[in-house]
Amino acid sequence: MALWLKKSGVPFRIIDKNSKPGETSRALAVQARTLEFYRQLGIADDLIQQGVIAKQLILRRAGKVAAIAKFGALGKDISHFAYLLFCSQDIHETFLCAVLKKMGVEIERETELLEFTEASDSVVAKIKTREKEEVVQAEYLCGCDGAHSVVRHGIKAEFAGGSYSQIFFVADVIATGEVADGGLQVSLSTKDFCIVMPIKSKGTIRLTGIVPPESENKKEITYEDVAQSVQKNTGLSVKSVNWFSSYRVHHRVAEKFQTERVFLAGDAGHIHSPAGGQGMNTGIGDAVNLAWKLAEVFKDRAHSSVLKSYEIERQAFAHVLIKSTDQAFKIIASRSWIGSLFRAYVLPQFFAFLTKFKFILTFMFRTVSQTRIQYHSSFLSEGTAGKIRAGDRLPWVHANADDNHSYLSSLEWQIHVYGSLDQSFKVELTDFAIHQMPFSQEMKRKGFLENAAYLIRPDGYVALAIPSQNSAAVKNYFNKVQNGFKSGV
Repeated sequence: MALWLKKSGVPFRIIDKNSKPGETSRALAVQARTLEFYRQLGIADDLIQQGVIAKQLILRRAGKVAAIAKFGALGKDISHFAYLLFCSQDIHETFLCAVLKKMGVEIERETELLEFTEASDSVVAKIKTREKEEVVQAEYLCGCDGAHSVVRHGIKAEFAGGSYSQIFFVADVIATGEVADGGLQVSLSTKDFCIVMPIKSKGTIRLTGIVPPESENKKEITYEDVAQSVQKNTGLSVKSVNWFSSYRVHHRVAEKFQTERVFLAGDAGHIHSPAGGQGMNTGIGDAVNLAWKLAEVFKDRAHSSVLKSYEIERQAFAHVLIKSTDQAFKIIASRSWIGSLFRAYVLPQFFAFLTKFKFILTFMFRTVSQTRIQYHSSFLSEGTAGKIRAGDRLPWVHANADDNHSYLSSLEWQIHVYGSLDQSFKVELTDFAIHQMPFSQEMKRKGFLENAAYLIRPDGYVALAIPSQNSAAVKNYFNKVQNGFKSGV
């Protein structure tokens, strides 16, 4: 959020009660949609250099390969980033902090939010620094402050949900063996499972799974409590353990994500199982969604009613995500005898069967990569042109050496025309950047209507889709952006 606001020219303060970036990590997967946002910020390639690209998922049972899904083949027609990136959260956070510092922003460390009050035109917050307490007045406040969010408590938002009975473990280890060299791998057995993921350091891998039942009630769980199941499931020879942690997984969604001037993002608003590597990416999606709206309102380019779409768009997705990750977690972590048999025998064969159908694998990639996220029900979404509905993520297409997502780095509203551009349309909409690309079969296949006009939001989603280049329709829509949507007022 800070990076997006800074690039958009919006002043802010970013405070953190911790003294430095995190040094341990749970989140590892960086999905294609997150990398698309980072491309808009100009930092995607630099982050990729910090991580490891995984182009396939290998499913194993009894140590043998049961199925392989190749990400590169699945995503090459969907995103510029046709893979899954593994970058440890501590490295990821340190990287983002360094980028922010290069942009001239210092994170105010060891600075804690104590309390706040919300007025009609501002938020007044009391913060505590290393030296003193201070009162800060701001137009808006966003809590990206985790599962125990002070901001969430401050707006009195219930955090309904529960906890899973199983205890997860995560470990960074130096290991050798066939499974250590194959990228992302999932090893299944009747008793449990182990997920193996690569880390940048040579020979270092991330292991995650569930703690065996006989060790769940121990006061202190160590790697030794899971070592036998890891070895049995993966066949890895673990030489050393760099880091180990165990934790209980929760699934919760805040009853509200915002008031008039206070917002929640990331774990402050929703927490769920790590199934599918969605949590951190969803938080980043929250931040981008809110940041561009705050920037537009702050610069008087949008009415404050636009901000009310934040909760509509992101809370709806959080509920969908909780439901899907909950189902996935129950399937892979069940300890019932039916669940154990399904995990060890049925699931590998079923997955192997699914990998024979490209459309199913493509659907899976779009879901996990978060490129399927849409905002059709948002009041910011109007119209349909071809197969593309307002609220869709702008489909990624090529044109010679260029691609349409390259235009999104401006972080501003823009109009796309795929086909011939009507000059009168261009003349009547001089306030917008208009990007025209020659129509192609790829565009037709991805749902674009030739010569239609698509108004694109700063975050790369279609706001308005109209079958013809009708400047009056664009002006009418943007009049609502600037003066207020009835649904948002």
